[in-house]
Parts: sequence; C-alpha cells; structure tokens
Amino acid sequence: MTEPKIQNAAPDQLRPMPEDWQRALAVVAHPDDLEYGCSAAIAGWTDGGREVAYVLATRGEAGIDTLEPAKCAPLREQEQRASAAVVGVDSVEFLGHKDGVVEYGTALRRDIAAAIRRHRPELLITLNHRDTWGGVAWNTPDHVAVGRATLDAAADAGNRWIFPELIEQGLEPWNGVRWVAVAGSSSPTHAVDATPGIERAVRSLLEHRAYIEALTHEDPETYCRSFLTGNVQAVAERFGGTPAVPFELFSR
Repeated sequence: MTEPKIQNAAPDQLRPMPEDWQRALAVVAHPDDLEYGCSAAIAGWTDGGREVAYVLATRGEAGIDTLEPAKCAPLREQEQRASAAVVGVDSVEFLGHKDGVVEYGTALRRDIAAAIRRHRPELLITLNHRDTWGGVAWNTPDHVAVGRATLDAAADAGNRWIFPELIEQGLEPWNGVRWVAVAGSSSPTHAVDATPGIERAVRSLLEHRAYIEALTHEDPETYCRSFLTGNVQAVAERFGGTPAVPFELFSR
C-alpha cells in the first residue's frame, strides 16, 4: 500500500487526540498500511506506556509483482513484525483474508469483532475507509472493506447477540471502545505530535524493504524519510505549527 500524500485541506485547527486511555488496537488490511499512515503517533503512545496491538486482515501476499504469493506472504509477515517492533508493538496478528480481494461482510466483521474482544481496546485505529484519497486518487477495495468493517465491528464486539459463537469460544462482549480513529482521512479532526516518533516511523517503514525496493528505484531511506516527513509537515499549519499525524476521530 502506498498512501498518497495528504493534501492540505481547510485551515481549521485540529484538536489533540484524547489521552485518557491505556489500550489501543490497530486494524488494517496489509503489511505497511500503518507505517505509511500513523506509526509516528504509535511510537509516541508506546513511549508513554500505552499498549498497542496490530491486527492485519491479510499477509500482503499480492503486493509484490515479482514475487509469487507463497513466497511473498511469509516475507511480508516477517517485515511487518520487525516494523512493529521498532515502534514498541509486540502483538501482531494476521487474520488470513486473501490479499487484494478482501470482502466486506459478516465474516470480516466477525473476525475483527473477535480481535476487539481479545484485545479489549479503548481506542480502535484503522485506515481510510472511503472510496478515494481526498478525491484525487482511488482507494483500494481492501482498505475500504477493512476500514468499514472495523467501524462496524466496534459495535459488534459489544453486542452479545451478534456473533454469539464468539462467546462459545470464550470471547465475552467488549463494549469499551470509546473512539475509532481513522488514519489517512481527508477529513481529519484530531492530530498527534509526530516529533517524538518520526525517526522511528522512518525506520519502521524501512523494515518493509522488499516491498519498497519493488515499489521505487529511489534510495529506500530517502524515499521513506521524504514521504513521512512531508506528510507530517503538511499538517503542521493546522496543529499549531507542530508536525503531526492526523486522524478522523469517531466517538462512541
């Protein structure tokens, strides 16, 4: 996944993200989605003692044209685990949906609701679930499906009568999700200071070296640094002059 650079929107100011939480769960479609979107914020959160876990719908096996899926999947999984470790995340799960053809529906909602019940987060994080990136680039079906299903699963996880089979598996309802934060949104409402975590964010994205080297002929470190610093700087005008990671925050 290569998220287009965030475009400057209206000059209204972004508010700081809530800080009165301890556990977060990030649910996205592919390895590298979080590294392109919000790992600078995650690094700052784990520095502060908060717990963050990752759940990925796929193993990214269709992401490298020159590498067949059977060989690509374990490589990208390994890169994702190394990438997460750079920003202080030890828990990384893969749901096993097929890369490129993830389908929105009850099966996906059930898997994500189960993950929410396992991790019991107060803050749920996902990626842009809308059809486009700010109206200038078409989003991928996987991002749309996973983002939409994550927003829906926040409620599913707390309702014992939706997916009752999860209770039979020992996963009691969790109605403690207080916010869902969407990274990469063209309509952000809140932001997190990226300064403490930006260097680790660059190193974290660099862990996806096989993917990046297949994506661009540019020097990988130059590519990662330019992309990430450009995005957080683009938000600074709306966040008191501070480079920041923006989110669209939905309260529950």
